[in-house]
Amino acid sequence: MAGSYVIIILVMAISMYVQWRLKSKFEEYSQVGLSNGMSGREIAEKMLRDSNIYDVRVVSVEGQLTDHYNPQDKTVNLSPDVFHGRSVSAAAVASHECGHAVQHATAYQWLKFRSQMVPFLSISSRYMQWVILGGVLLLNTTPIPLAIGVALFAVTTLFSFITLPVEYDASNRALAWIQNNRIVNEREYVMAADALKWAARTYLVAAIGSLATLLYYVSLLMGRRD
Repeated sequence: MAGSYVIIILVMAISMYVQWRLKSKFEEYSQVGLSNGMSGREIAEKMLRDSNIYDVRVVSVEGQLTDHYNPQDKTVNLSPDVFHGRSVSAAAVASHECGHAVQHATAYQWLKFRSQMVPFLSISSRYMQWVILGGVLLLNTTPIPLAIGVALFAVTTLFSFITLPVEYDASNRALAWIQNNRIVNEREYVMAADALKWAARTYLVAAIGSLATLLYYVSLLMGRRD
């Protein structure tokens, strides 16, 4: 059990480092203007058109690094720095989010699988932590609540791992498109790839962290049974 604590703390430390590197990379590359002068909005709209997608809107949302694709209302949501920005960071983020729109339009299997899990996850996430907390408190009486909590958390962990191919594939689509369509030059491409690499690592660390936490709860449950 002590080993589980060490792993969780280590993963948390790595996660903080990756988040810091991601933020610093995007800040660095946001200072590098694109040679073609296009904004994130213009890049996103062009990638959608080039992919024969005409029913997805590109909109601006508040916040920093709040960029995302919403399959429910078919919108590519870009933060102000990306929407209006004409930098390498803006190009990387805008094309990545459009990569998700392309996945949706082409019925990418991993995205479909993840989307199917969202309704259950949204419900279970409301109660999971309370079920686990109650399970830990009642562990000496009955293992059932904790077993239920572990099962719910296992689904969350599975979701985090399913997210990995979705994110990596979106980045690969984005990088291929900006290179093939000469949205960036060779120097800018290297920077865009580096930025998206660090973004992907945040999902990888999150998945590993979720697995480490799951194994900790499993060890508690198995210890009770012993």
